[in-house]
Amino acid sequence: MAASKMVLIEGEKSINRRVLILLGVVVLALGIGVGILIGALAINSGGDENLAVTAALSEGDESISGKLIAEIKENNIRNHLNYFTSNPHLAGTPMDLEQAEYVRDKWLEYGLDYADVVPYKVLLSYPKGKENRVEIIDAAGNVEFGSAREEAILDDSQIRDDIVPPFTAYSAAGVEEGDLVYANYARVEDFFYLERDLNMTLANTIIIAKYGRIFRGDKAANAMAVGAKGLILYSDPINEAPDQYKDEIYPDGMFLPGSGVQRGSLFKEMMDPLTPGYPSREYAYRIDESDASLPTIPVHPIGYNDAVEFLSQMTGDQVKDDWGGGLDITYRYGPGFVDNTKKARLNITTTNQLATTYNVIGGIVGAVEEDRYVLVGNHRDAWVFGAVDPSSGTAVLMETSRAIGALVKQGWRPRRTLVFCSWGAEEFGLIGSNEWVEEFAKPLTARAVVYVNVDSAVKGGYLLGLSSSPHLYKAVYEATKKVSDPYPDGDRKTVYDTCKLRRPNSDKTQPRIGDLGSGSDYAPFMQRIGVSSIDMSYAHETGLFPMYHSVYETFHLVSTYLDPDFKAHGAITRVTAELLRSFSDSLVIPMDCRDYAKRIEDMVEAFKVSSDGQLMVDEGIGFDDLDSAVLNLTRSSQYFQDKIDSINSKDPMAYRAVNDKLMGFERTFIDPLGLLDRQLVRHVIFAPSSKNMYASAGLPSLTDALFDIDNVASEDREERWEQVRKELATLVHMIESAAAYLDHDLTTLFRGKAST
Repeated sequence: MAASKMVLIEGEKSINRRVLILLGVVVLALGIGVGILIGALAINSGGDENLAVTAALSEGDESISGKLIAEIKENNIRNHLNYFTSNPHLAGTPMDLEQAEYVRDKWLEYGLDYADVVPYKVLLSYPKGKENRVEIIDAAGNVEFGSAREEAILDDSQIRDDIVPPFTAYSAAGVEEGDLVYANYARVEDFFYLERDLNMTLANTIIIAKYGRIFRGDKAANAMAVGAKGLILYSDPINEAPDQYKDEIYPDGMFLPGSGVQRGSLFKEMMDPLTPGYPSREYAYRIDESDASLPTIPVHPIGYNDAVEFLSQMTGDQVKDDWGGGLDITYRYGPGFVDNTKKARLNITTTNQLATTYNVIGGIVGAVEEDRYVLVGNHRDAWVFGAVDPSSGTAVLMETSRAIGALVKQGWRPRRTLVFCSWGAEEFGLIGSNEWVEEFAKPLTARAVVYVNVDSAVKGGYLLGLSSSPHLYKAVYEATKKVSDPYPDGDRKTVYDTCKLRRPNSDKTQPRIGDLGSGSDYAPFMQRIGVSSIDMSYAHETGLFPMYHSVYETFHLVSTYLDPDFKAHGAITRVTAELLRSFSDSLVIPMDCRDYAKRIEDMVEAFKVSSDGQLMVDEGIGFDDLDSAVLNLTRSSQYFQDKIDSINSKDPMAYRAVNDKLMGFERTFIDPLGLLDRQLVRHVIFAPSSKNMYASAGLPSLTDALFDIDNVASEDREERWEQVRKELATLVHMIESAAAYLDHDLTTLFRGKAST
């Protein structure tokens, strides 16, 4: 019994040992398997992390530059221009939508990751049939002369019924008559001369003035300010058809015929007139039209064939030499006609109405920093055919997108996201771009790197005109050095060479790059939200663009006279594409804040010795604080550049940090309260002049506060000088803020002193 029990016990022990051994083997195997799996996952995870870090630290592929430049084809640009100019495409018309859908479909075909049409319902303005005109009437009100209701047909492209007749958008409707007064260019100084030097009373008169020098909307505002009842604008041959080119009048050349008329908007703001500051979405609150900043007098444009009928009959003294023009008449001030029973009369039926315009937005998602946007754009709408303005730029935009898309299809992808923009209703007041910027101000402020604008890309092939934010100068120079000049000669081989020779900077060491004002779609980016911008356009050797906004701005004009081989179109497309590549694919964004500091220093020094600067000195207002702020910005910009030059090349966050600062530097000059009397224009260094929306005004609020201050009534003068002091203090603060922004040291928050 005991023996049997012992055997059973020993047998159980043997079985237990075998079970334990088997279990141990299974556990060991599982452990090894799990370990291998964990190790594999760790290796794979580490691999992904390593790839991400490598990508974040990698410089862009420089070979892409040459491939991109070579990919661009002039014939493609020509074909695009032919399409966009084949029909009038006024904003808010069916062709506005048709061309928007064409752009979207082409972008998707070219390989963009996304593209779509973005509509906005906005207040636009149209003539009522062909009723608008200006007249000379006799004492009984009979019409002795009336301006042409449409431009003469000079080529077959005009034989159609969808051409809008000459008009000025947002003109007040009505019939007004009065004595005619010639006001040169209708600038503020022209009206000062008439009122102060000639002691003329301008209230209740009709003003006639030449186009040019300033924005037409400013001319209307100036006429309204002196109490005029109406305004007639005309294109004088001294600007649009000078005597030396009398044999080159269209259709025999590029110069404006006497029947040609410049259409255009009178609206001075950059937005939909009824939704100021906010996007014109379906939920938008719209103000009453009577509360919008629209003209209150009728305004109408005419050609110089009609203008001579008015000007040749005027009475009054002969104008001074610099007020004359190119018509074979004696220019006189007025008021009125030699036959004082005659009057000038405007009969305007233009109406404003809500209409839908269309932006097109497309994009190529960045491989590394998809939340950083490099934008390029141009408006698509035109007054008629718009072969130069804007369609030369639209053709450039389309070929740029095709060439970049071709490289994406081949496997390349930029580091940062590229955004392509085709704007609607720019001609009415930068409406499409502005509404989009208003709608997406928050993400754009956080993510936009730069905006490149290509409006009216080619007016000739003589010179590439350049304007940009100052810290983009070097990027612009490098791009133009890589592109062959369309018409090289000797040592003048690249676009850069030609720009340096024909439009050098003050010390003749570099091409001159202008400051940005307004007049095109970079304005809402730059002036509203502080996105650094570039604007480019090829110019004719005369510097003129005579066909501007006329019916004669056709494909024939461009392909026969302005750029027959489309070489200038090709050159500006290559510069545009290279700029986009550089900004989207460089490890460090190609911006140099030292150039911005230097431009501000130069502006301040020029201001101090100007007549305005002397007025301030005479009033006892010094510049010590301003000089100190500029010096601090100069030092901070050099300090920041030194940080970039010594960056830790193995730290992706270091690159992200400097790129964020570079991207945001322009924003430091945005005053959220806006400029003096211009709440929605916010850039304190560069802004459109308040007297000419087309031109840039440096230190704009300070300049505006000082304007004509000597002629302010004595009881109001001290209040104006207080405004000057306020604007100076604001400017100093903004420059000091920019300096502090570039300094990452925590002690900056203690005004440079360590906490105690």
